Amino acid sequence: MPLDPHREANRLNWEDRVPIHLKSQEYEDFASDPRKLSRVVEFDRAELGDVHGKSLLHLQCHIGRDTLSWAKLGATVTGVDFSPRAVEAARKLSEASGVPGRFIEAELYDAPTLLSDEFDIVYTGVGAICWLPDIRRWADVVAGFLKPGGVFYIREGHPVMWSLDDEREDEALVIGFPYFETAEPMRFDVETTYMGDGSKLGHTTTYEWNHGLGEIVSALIGVGLRIESLKEYQFCEWKSLPTMQQSDDGHWRLPHDSDRLPLMYSLRAVKDE
Repeated sequence: MPLDPHREANRLNWEDRVPIHLKSQEYEDFASDPRKLSRVVEFDRAELGDVHGKSLLHLQCHIGRDTLSWAKLGATVTGVDFSPRAVEAARKLSEASGVPGRFIEAELYDAPTLLSDEFDIVYTGVGAICWLPDIRRWADVVAGFLKPGGVFYIREGHPVMWSLDDEREDEALVIGFPYFETAEPMRFDVETTYMGDGSKLGHTTTYEWNHGLGEIVSALIGVGLRIESLKEYQFCEWKSLPTMQQSDDGHWRLPHDSDRLPLMYSLRAVKDE
């Protein structure tokens, strides 16, 4: 199904990011080291638990490093992404690393029309749902792919963090963007991506939607999932504010008073049998 202009702009932006991300050291290390996991999955594995022998669907998988990290831990993995270049890169990474994985090109809301399987685990990685306009439709897709008894897990940027003015050079924490989901997206124009050598993107315009924590939780409950765990964190996986500093563990934190607000959250839910 054709995408609306906002999500098509996002798709073109992510298409441009793929060749830049492929040149990163993280990508090369993952392909060459059979024990190497993505940093995101290194953290999430403790929260999600043992995945050995289980089927796992990764929504919005990009170039597949997180997806194939779960395969290295014993899961049978399927990744879905709306970027043809990303899907091609993920397949090549699977081949180069010798780690099996299936990758399907599909926009998230259209994925159920292309994939009829049910999974033991549905997983959403960091920095994904801000690209989606409707959190209730997202929750419906998540629930539809879960087997009875299956587990859904997400770790994401906290909606409070997403709402902050991210261009301030002082340490003031100022709300600059909507906290709740809005009909009209926020528009951004950024020339580079978060990974790689700083190469310029051809398509710089993106559109994002925030979703309040209550909206996310209520959407999942509304499609029949039972929330098992909801945690908030005082660190971020990336430098989301100019004043943040990187800790020895690789995470980014506020330089002072890190207890002032949450920067990320994780949620684990179950589809009861």
